[in-house]
Amino acid sequence: MEGIQHRIIKANGINMHVAEKGKGPVILFLHGFPELWYSWRHQINAFASLGYRALAPDLRGYGETEAPDDASSYTCLNVVGDLIALLDAVAADQEQVFVVGHDWGALIAWWLCMFRPDRVKALVNLSVVFNPRNPDRKPLETLRAVFGEDYYICRIQEPGVVEAEFKEIGYERILKGFFTYRTPGPLLLPKGKCFGHPDTPISLPSWLSEEELKYYTSQYEKRGFTGGLNYYRAINSNWELTAPWTGSKVKVPVKFIVGDLDLTYNAPGIKDFVHKGGFKKYVPLLEEVVVMEGVAHFLHEEKPDEINKHIHDFLKKF
Repeated sequence: MEGIQHRIIKANGINMHVAEKGKGPVILFLHGFPELWYSWRHQINAFASLGYRALAPDLRGYGETEAPDDASSYTCLNVVGDLIALLDAVAADQEQVFVVGHDWGALIAWWLCMFRPDRVKALVNLSVVFNPRNPDRKPLETLRAVFGEDYYICRIQEPGVVEAEFKEIGYERILKGFFTYRTPGPLLLPKGKCFGHPDTPISLPSWLSEEELKYYTSQYEKRGFTGGLNYYRAINSNWELTAPWTGSKVKVPVKFIVGDLDLTYNAPGIKDFVHKGGFKKYVPLLEEVVVMEGVAHFLHEEKPDEINKHIHDFLKKF
């Protein structure tokens, strides 16, 4: 982690922590749940050495960035607003930047490209495909109908309930449970049975050391999970707020990468959407889709060298 600088920037009314390294064209790295700027540690160093300036913020609610209490402060407009303000503050010399997103960071990157395509040179998104707005169906009710109440997004909705369960189980075990999830199917969190029996040990994957897990755990012990969970609590609000963009397309150049064991890739209808024309219809400048075999959700940590090469091969075209 040598040479990575850390700053707190006032952005969109909150104090935002950003890690950065290198000089050159900016790459904005956007993390997901339950992650941090730190999830991009392998990319920050690699791209700084390749002649880029890597910027990796803790998104609102995470790590060292401020965390408003109310879920209504975690909509796509709030978070994209944070990113525009951050770029204005730390990269004002660059009209457009490269963006790399994963999980929630990928969702936010899609919205950033939809709301402010003038600020994005090209996008590499990992794990989460573009999700066109369905004007006839609210997302939360749809997820409940398809997956039931134990589906993780449904279980998270009641403020404080899952937080209390996570605290009781222990943050280290919860993080281990998320990071080791390799089942290519829906993530269920039945009450009292999150990630198996509490006495059954969860072994760390080869790509995550005890020391790295300790860093994640220390940050979540300081802040708790509420900030990250509030993104899920705002999904119906996002649906309401994005009504004006119904039918909109993402019109920046895109490369998409996903693991074949990723729960997102194995969700109902996603493979057909990706491979049978739907994805390209809504993202007309989609240049490449990469499906990595034997790789699960946290692909940028599991296979950093391969992911770095995929990102670099795309960005160097511009």
